[in-house]
Amino acid sequence: MSTLDLPLVANDRDVSGFRPIKALHHFRNLIADKEDTKEVFFIIDALKGKSVQKQAEAFVKSDKARKFIQNEDRVAIADMLDDHDRWADCGPDTVAQHYMRFMKREQLTANGLVDESYDWRPREERPSDQVEWYFNRLRDTHDLFHVLTTYGRDALGEAALLGFSYEQNHNLGVKFIAYAGARQIKKVTKTSAPLYAAIKEGRALGKAADKLAHMDIEAVMRDDIEAVRARLNIGEPKMYRECLRILESEGHMAEDLGLSAPTSEQCCDGDAQAA
Repeated sequence: MSTLDLPLVANDRDVSGFRPIKALHHFRNLIADKEDTKEVFFIIDALKGKSVQKQAEAFVKSDKARKFIQNEDRVAIADMLDDHDRWADCGPDTVAQHYMRFMKREQLTANGLVDESYDWRPREERPSDQVEWYFNRLRDTHDLFHVLTTYGRDALGEAALLGFSYEQNHNLGVKFIAYAGARQIKKVTKTSAPLYAAIKEGRALGKAADKLAHMDIEAVMRDDIEAVRARLNIGEPKMYRECLRILESEGHMAEDLGLSAPTSEQCCDGDAQAA
């Protein structure tokens, strides 16, 4: 069945969602392991509200979205992004080449995030409607957001990118993680870096930019990355980079930046490597 044959909104879709106690519980779990992506899904679901739902419905009704749906029913976004042979003829400065380098460096796949989302909530337990297609698009373009915005996968980069994403998609769970993440980094590192300013900057950049989840992904992948950033009005995250500079001057390297303090074992490992 084509996605276009499905109802816009299924009768069993829960369009509410404001459970702050549940969100806090899962954020504590995320502090323990910032790589445990299912905790992010729990938080986003607990605080999703109605704004992102309204945005999803409005976009899905558009001619642009219907064209995307037809194409993505044939080849899913994650499959397209993971098919590196598809982009082999793209030049070195294209989004595709930047994306592939990023994914290889971080040892990620687009389908890996898909699998994690289905570990959180299996496909058969999800509403069968067109809005689900939109939410999947938000999920499947997350790492492309990293590449286009230049936010890293360090804890502050993820938090600032969520600030950017909140202004694009208006999910309160995303906003919660952004600010709670910055607060936790501050608590762990005792840094003098203006972390909240980096989140504020991310929000301003996200508000100014075109909605990245509404872009023609295949066309964008083949285009020059700087041309795409200019066309979509994606600004530079200068405050984020300044925060990283300050953190590194204080001895907190970006690749080691997390939401919890290093364990004694991790400290020892670092000492051993330094020795």
